[in-house]
Amino acid sequence: MPENETMLPVATLDRLLPMHMRLAGDGIIVGAGPAIRRLAGERMQEGMRFFDLFSIERPKNCGEMSDLLDCAGARLSLRFQAGRKVSLRGHIVPAGTPDCDECGAIVDLALDLRELADLGGAPMTAADFSPTDPTLDMLYLIEAKTLAMDETLRLIDRLQGDRARAEQQAFTDTLTGLRNRRALDLLLNRYVQEGQSFAMFVIDLDFFKKVNDTYGHIAGDVVLCAVAERLGKVVRAADCVARVGGDEFVVLLPGLTIEDELTAIANRLIEEIDIPIPYGDVDCHVSASVGIAVSTWYNAPTAEDMFADADCALYTSKTAGRGRHTMFAAPGCPELNRRSAPP
Repeated sequence: MPENETMLPVATLDRLLPMHMRLAGDGIIVGAGPAIRRLAGERMQEGMRFFDLFSIERPKNCGEMSDLLDCAGARLSLRFQAGRKVSLRGHIVPAGTPDCDECGAIVDLALDLRELADLGGAPMTAADFSPTDPTLDMLYLIEAKTLAMDETLRLIDRLQGDRARAEQQAFTDTLTGLRNRRALDLLLNRYVQEGQSFAMFVIDLDFFKKVNDTYGHIAGDVVLCAVAERLGKVVRAADCVARVGGDEFVVLLPGLTIEDELTAIANRLIEEIDIPIPYGDVDCHVSASVGIAVSTWYNAPTAEDMFADADCALYTSKTAGRGRHTMFAAPGCPELNRRSAPP
């Protein structure tokens, strides 16, 4: 079909059907709308046949112009043969009178739904679609869904972050940043239930009340934070350090049950805490009394029993002169006696 024999002016066709193609009777592409030109890009050359540009997937066995004209009114499914195999759908309308053997056709095309996410890889705009094409509405829906999903994901991230922070705060001592009593109890109960061997250090600061009474509670807070930092320097990353009271700390050491190793750790801990802690122009002096209980000393250890025994050992350290550690000998372990061991 010659260019000047279209039923409508080309400009009108381009506006109403931006993705149309005009075919001559032999299947040569004699014209195309701006949108399909943009989508085809270099794949479409002047004078090429429609069947060299596209492969027809539906209806089957459609490889000649006569086959294509026989499909008038039916839905076409086709793809570009070269480059990215962009899927399209469309329909064909004969151009001219029914008894015209040499007349061509107009094929109106549209992107297949699966190509809407990125518009077939082409930089297409709203002007590339027919004003009545529902594709535009679908694109708006896709964009709205994407924006809504992005906002939902951001909200989920914020909620998860808030939840993680809330959980962290629920298990953290706000002053020192160590774990609190709640976190310690959960971990201790888990060790007991799983049969994990571990040692428990219960630590109480000596002369802490004197620091508070002499220099004030701010100085006391400085001391507590310094002690927390020093405890972290002595123990391993896998160990749990918790503040469970005003000046009381607990350390859980999983996998450590040998007396000599525990003694060495206790001595280093006491030495670190004994170093003066600067506060303004003065040095604050505290020491640490430690009570130790070990899970392997019990036939069936419980958190309550180990806390009670470690507290008992701590009391022995206090009454024996402070600044020392005591290991509690559990019943059934005659080779261990209650004793106070200065560093």
